[in-house]
Amino acid sequence: YKSRQDEDDGTEMADGTDEWTQGKTLIKPPDQLDLSEAELKEEFTRILTANNPHAPHNIVRYSFKERSYKPISNVDQLAVHLVLDGNLLHQDSDEACRQRARQGLEKVLRVVLWQVFGEGVAEEFGAEERPDSAESKSTRREQKLTNQFNFSERASQTLNNPLRQRECQTEPPPRANFSATANQWEIYDAYVEELQKQERNKEKHKAQSMKKEEEKSRKKTAVVETQSDDITNVGRAAKIMERMVNQNAFDDIAQDFKYFEDASDEFREQEGTLLPLWRFQYDKAKRLTVTALCWNPKYKDLFAVGLGSYDFSKQGHGMLIFYSLKNSTFPEYIYPTLSGILCLDIHSSLSYLVAVGFYDGSVAVYNLKEEDDEATYRSTAKSGKHTDPVWQVKWQKDDMDNNHCFFSVSSDGRVASWTLVKNELLFTDITKLSVGGATVERSEEARHLTMACGTSFDFHKKIDYLFLVGTEEGKIHKCSKAYSSQFLETYDAHNMAVEAVRWNPFHPKVFISCSSDWTVKIWDHTVRSPMFTFDLNCAVGDVVWSPYSSAVFAAVTIDGKVHVFDLTVNKYEPICHQLVAAKKTKLTHIEFNPVHPIIIVGDDHGFVTSLKLSPNLRKKPKEKKGQELPKGPEVEVAKMEKLLNLLREPDNS
Repeated sequence: YKSRQDEDDGTEMADGTDEWTQGKTLIKPPDQLDLSEAELKEEFTRILTANNPHAPHNIVRYSFKERSYKPISNVDQLAVHLVLDGNLLHQDSDEACRQRARQGLEKVLRVVLWQVFGEGVAEEFGAEERPDSAESKSTRREQKLTNQFNFSERASQTLNNPLRQRECQTEPPPRANFSATANQWEIYDAYVEELQKQERNKEKHKAQSMKKEEEKSRKKTAVVETQSDDITNVGRAAKIMERMVNQNAFDDIAQDFKYFEDASDEFREQEGTLLPLWRFQYDKAKRLTVTALCWNPKYKDLFAVGLGSYDFSKQGHGMLIFYSLKNSTFPEYIYPTLSGILCLDIHSSLSYLVAVGFYDGSVAVYNLKEEDDEATYRSTAKSGKHTDPVWQVKWQKDDMDNNHCFFSVSSDGRVASWTLVKNELLFTDITKLSVGGATVERSEEARHLTMACGTSFDFHKKIDYLFLVGTEEGKIHKCSKAYSSQFLETYDAHNMAVEAVRWNPFHPKVFISCSSDWTVKIWDHTVRSPMFTFDLNCAVGDVVWSPYSSAVFAAVTIDGKVHVFDLTVNKYEPICHQLVAAKKTKLTHIEFNPVHPIIIVGDDHGFVTSLKLSPNLRKKPKEKKGQELPKGPEVEVAKMEKLLNLLREPDNS
């Protein structure tokens, strides 16, 4: 198209247009007109959403927890288009009361204006009729008050319950202004106080839960007692009566146990005697051998007896029995077992838990609180039981998760740890005994050829990780729980199997061992040679330290004799060797009572004999007038250390 020129000013622009056409709408050619109509007819789809396009999306607030500014993800998409305030009032509100009062004043005002100024003035204020007119009087007469308690209309005879309204008013929460400055130590103190409060709350909850459990157990026992028969109800009374009858029947033995002291000891300078007291026996256990003895650490008159057999060609059933010094005629608890028992141990703090080792290689835990005769926990072939007889078990401290655990040693060469978790026993191999001393992994055949057979073990009283293991080859290995690939020390102790090895309860370096080679040896674990060696002229079945002196120990032999040694009196011979069993009766085990001056001895006929030590066997230094002798474990340690120094002096010279 051609540009037009202005009649007044005919100048043209450089791009072919003049000044007149600047900013004006130009007429387009026909092809461009068709294109604009097509664009107008084109449809554009718009999607309506609930999101507010004008809502801000970049709001940022300061986070005191992370100490930085953080964007806020929640955006308010609500857009208000209309807000209309209503004019309804609650009938009991203040505004409604004022409105009703205002309407009443208007009616009174109309009546006054009617009477004073007449009809014209009253009409201006909106008075429709006179208050004293006939119509108004008729309407006033017709208005009746309804009875709220017995209201009915002509149209319906149904009972309309009156509406009830319930309103409540609460006091506002108290408010207070607080301001302070926080420092690092104040924050730390606040955290410490909060932790202490949490611990107190946990203890309270534990105490409450324990009380609830005790109440539940009491309720259960009460229910069981009420539901049980008359015979079971009198069971406790019958047991007490049985003890009373037995104590009256064996009154002379009870008097000897409590008061008798052998007067002839005053004429014997270095010898003592053993006074027989009660003899415990059970008819169904006569053909079994006493294979284990253990005193209850809580109830000093109660002890456990394990029954089985050492004759491996005549293996059969076994039995776990508990006797009490208050009743020697019948056991307190009886647990029959399918396999013979070879060892047992009672938990030091939970005296109702008893760990037992069997001839078939399994271990079990019995709970005296349970009424069932079966074991609460038992190892099986799937749970890693031993393949050979278990010779000894010992309870240890609880693990990090407060689970109870005990150790066992067996002829298969394994020293295993057993943990009581829920309803099963979990095992962990602590070490594997071998003839050469190392426990490295080898081929299956070579490992069986060099495997040593463990027969006994004992844990150190103060060093938790240290323990001793006696073997069938006569060697004693000093081992550690934390280092299981190598022995810390190996002692060539005996020529035959080590029957027992025990740490001294007072001196941390001394332990004792006995064997079937007729010898009892006392060792210092820092020295590879024995400090004392005693030949008892017969195979020794068991040896044990006394709980009252570090220099007194007792041993039993298969010829039926008990040997009691006191190293402070005689370092070469026993101060008492007494025959306590009949001929052809082998003594198998011995244990000192932790409180009373008595010992119990088991034999191969299933009998347990209790013996009282005479005064010479438990001598104490005489106190002079006005002199107080030192007492305690330090004195016992010094006593044993003095004996060891007598033997160490020639070596040092």
